[in-house]
Amino acid sequence: MQPFELSLADAARAIRARELSPVELTASVLARIGAVDGRLGAYVTVTAEAALAAAVRAEREISGTGPRGPLHGIPLGLKDLIDAAGLPTTASSEVRAGHIADHDSTVAARLKAAGAVLLGKTHTHEFAYGLTTPQTSNAWDLSRVAGGSSGGSAVAVAAGGATFALGTDTGGSIRVPAALNGVVGLKPTYGLVPRSGVTSLSWSLDHVGPIARSARDAALVLAATAGYDPRDPASARDTASESGHPVDFTGIGDLKGLRVGVPRNHYFDRVSPEVEEAVRRAIERLAELGAKLVDVEIPMARYIQATQWGLMVPEATAYHERSLRAAPDLYTPDVRILLEAGELTSAGDYLRAQRARTMMRDGWARMFDEVDVVAAPTVPMTAAKSGQDTVEWADGTVEAVSDSYVRLSAPANITGAPALTLPVGHDRAGLPIGMQLMARPFRDATVLRVARVYEETTADVGRIAPVAA
Repeated sequence: MQPFELSLADAARAIRARELSPVELTASVLARIGAVDGRLGAYVTVTAEAALAAAVRAEREISGTGPRGPLHGIPLGLKDLIDAAGLPTTASSEVRAGHIADHDSTVAARLKAAGAVLLGKTHTHEFAYGLTTPQTSNAWDLSRVAGGSSGGSAVAVAAGGATFALGTDTGGSIRVPAALNGVVGLKPTYGLVPRSGVTSLSWSLDHVGPIARSARDAALVLAATAGYDPRDPASARDTASESGHPVDFTGIGDLKGLRVGVPRNHYFDRVSPEVEEAVRRAIERLAELGAKLVDVEIPMARYIQATQWGLMVPEATAYHERSLRAAPDLYTPDVRILLEAGELTSAGDYLRAQRARTMMRDGWARMFDEVDVVAAPTVPMTAAKSGQDTVEWADGTVEAVSDSYVRLSAPANITGAPALTLPVGHDRAGLPIGMQLMARPFRDATVLRVARVYEETTADVGRIAPVAA
């Protein structure tokens, strides 16, 4: 096994045991980027020289006083919405061409303090406003979409071009590309990970979180990035566990007595048979591991997409108001249309969406009185062909691909609940299938624990994508 193939946890263990140096690991990952990223297009910017210099510093520090923690000397990619001082933050848009960040975002600063090695910036769907990331190809099949908007981060991790990466998630933008590329993606509880220094799409729905090869890896990244930040108005001050002690995101136990909610509506409606079969098989595996399965009704399911769009569209337009009027032609057509549509949203419509969100949060809170986690498909189908606009379901319904992908991920953004996707199989074409685990807000440790217990029983987690020729 080459160093670029190692999970974060395995690489950290090897570095701690002096079996692997940060320089060897970083050089291996950079070589992998050089070998495959010309076909994949995961990166906007690769800072190879700076990454190797950081790896040398990490190696020297570790040789002297030992590692600061599990991220010391581990190479990562940052979605190109997340500021790193001295590097461009373009949001994969001509609108931001030439923009150089003056300061580190809070998450970038925390990862730097943990000793992580920044490889560069990964592509996003322009300003995170889309579910395909058209600049980037799927790591399992180059003719298919990467998913979005954190497509570059997911593909980099899946292909071995980063040991882990950070993405953002406003309606599914971490979980969708993670599921389509066979890796783990975590959207933490709203407010748990600070967004200071991160370009916004929709401030009341935006989240920052890790993409990695395992839930164990994601837990290590969350532990390094979570915590209160006074610069983020939505940052949560109290994230302690019920015991009053700090949350241990990396803990693991068993599933005995854990109540797993299985939706009887919404999540298995208009889902491909192969996705449904794989996810239901994975849910049954949770039962074999000791969990109790409980049927649940998803509250206000018919209003989910209208609420998501009713919140996101006007907030995104408000954020872009000045640049949209000053340089509309610099936006890609799909993003410009959405931003201009937001100018037609009335204050009444926005307030109705806010009211619906409050009702939805209350309904989900009552649902989580009955179960500890909900398990469901992450996306209703595997990666679509590049350029494919619609999908036709067995009942004759024709749906836009983007609507299909956001349909099952949006509820966790609306409610602020933690949601994690992990691979649970492949379809007949060999494309990855993801299962989504969701819990009550600030029960991130619970979804990570369930995912870790499950992934110890399967070979689907941690695989490097074949990178189709």
